[in-house]
Amino acid sequence: MLHRRTALLAAPALAALPAHAPARAQDQPRFEAFLNGVRQEARRAGISQATLDRAFAGLKPNPRVIELDRRQPEFTLTWDEYRARVISDQRIQEGRAQFRANAALLRRIQESYGVDPRVIVGIWGLESNYGTKTGGFHVIEALATLAWEGRRAQFFRAELMAALRILQAGDITAQTMTGSYAGAMGQPQFMPTSFVRLAVDFDGDGKRDIWHSRADALGSIANYLARSGWKPRETWGQEAILPGNFDLAAAGRDNRRPLGEWLRAGIRPVGPARAPAEAQAAIVAPDGRKLGLASAAYLVYGNFAAIRRYNPSDFYALAVGLLGDQVAG
Repeated sequence: MLHRRTALLAAPALAALPAHAPARAQDQPRFEAFLNGVRQEARRAGISQATLDRAFAGLKPNPRVIELDRRQPEFTLTWDEYRARVISDQRIQEGRAQFRANAALLRRIQESYGVDPRVIVGIWGLESNYGTKTGGFHVIEALATLAWEGRRAQFFRAELMAALRILQAGDITAQTMTGSYAGAMGQPQFMPTSFVRLAVDFDGDGKRDIWHSRADALGSIANYLARSGWKPRETWGQEAILPGNFDLAAAGRDNRRPLGEWLRAGIRPVGPARAPAEAQAAIVAPDGRKLGLASAAYLVYGNFAAIRRYNPSDFYALAVGLLGDQVAG
């Protein structure tokens, strides 16, 4: 699975690159042989010939996809640097406007799935800037290119097969199924396998359209979190102040203790505690081991883990929670 922390930071640079580049003529015979194998597998899986014909019509490998996949940048940002990039004033202001504009929809989604609307909007904001930056690559082309190219062939072939199942179901057409160069789709940036398992038709029109239907996109995010263990009426976490004698070896999301125990050890939430004293909590100090106690720290509760199942990064999960708190403020 792609590491969304990298993808989020790379997005502005990658968005400026064209989605298409001319394929080399010598690649096409090998690519066609690969597609013939996919066709056979897909037909055995129940994909119709008509769906395959539409999906693969004129398909060629996209060298731009391969280039971007091979040159994914590595970042060594501190938490403060990452936070400043992804929780900008502009993103907060736009998030507040979207939170207000979609209040009734978010209430209905919360009633259905029990998920905090703030966190839904936080994910929506980080993944696609509230639906405005969803990627300009044709997903079938991108996935077929990456499955054929071979660096992560098994992973992308499974995603390609899932994308074909989505087309077979009629949720979207091949030409309008767009996403990132690696196949992350729509406003929630679901990979096709996640779409098959977790996307929902929240607006009731018979299609799961996470590209154009705001209700389907936000409902699908909520369903993802609910299926990842989100507990209604509980929070993700909050900022905290560590005492000067705090042993950083005790920090880490897997060292869970009752909140009351942390409080007795001198941990102080910023603002009122958002959980009862018996709630299990952990201390996350994103830069603590490198920068010492002057850096930020957070008390995180059970729902922090649900956010991390959307993207397994502490930085990402913290940013989602903090952005959501800001947009609802």
